[in-house]
Amino acid sequence: MTNKDPRQLIRVARDSEEDVHAVPLDLGARVRELRKEGNWTLEQAAQKAGLARSTLSKIENGQMSPTYEALKKLAVGLGISVPQLFTPPHKSQVNGRMTSTKSGEGAAYTTATYEHELLAESLTKKTMLPYRARIRARSMEEFDGWVRHDGEEFLYVLTGTIKLFTEFYEPIEMKRGDSAYYDGTMGHNVVSTSPEDATILWVTSLV
Repeated sequence: MTNKDPRQLIRVARDSEEDVHAVPLDLGARVRELRKEGNWTLEQAAQKAGLARSTLSKIENGQMSPTYEALKKLAVGLGISVPQLFTPPHKSQVNGRMTSTKSGEGAAYTTATYEHELLAESLTKKTMLPYRARIRARSMEEFDGWVRHDGEEFLYVLTGTIKLFTEFYEPIEMKRGDSAYYDGTMGHNVVSTSPEDATILWVTSLV
C-alpha cells in the first residue's frame, strides 16, 4: 500500500448526519499524547504496536505519513479505535475503548483467603477494577482484620454460597445470582459457606 495522508483515509461523521468532514489534527502530536497518557516509553509503545521504534518516532515527529495498516497496528497497541487517533478527546466524546478476557486468562493474584483473577488488565487508567475471585476462606479468623479500600464495590455470586461480613451491618448469606453494592472504605470480608470454594465477580471503583 502506498503512503497517503491518513486524513484522507479516516473521516468522521457527525451525529447530526451532516456532510462528512476530515478532522484537521496533528497526528504525530496526538499519537505522542496517547502514548504519554498510557505512561509508555517510545520503545514500549512501538513494541505494543508491532512497529519499529524509529517508525513510531518518525510518526510522532511528523517525518512520515503512516499507511493504514500501520495506523491499525498503532490503534491496537494503544488500546483505542482508529478514529480516536484523529479525534481530540473531550468530555462528551465516546472513547471506544474495549478489551476482552477469555475465561481463565486473567492475571492471577493469590492471597491466603482469596484467589483473584484480574480482568481487562490491558486497559490503562480504568475507572473500575473488575476481577473474578475464588473464596478460600471459611471463617473470619482467617483474615488479619477488615479489608478496606477507597471507592465503592459491587459483588455478584457466580457459584456456591458465601457470607458477606461488613463493619456496620449483620452478615448476609448469599447464593448464586445474589449481589451486593457497598462502600469499600467500610470494613468487609467474604467467606465461603458451601462445601466447594465459592466464586464471585467483584467490581471496584477507582475514583
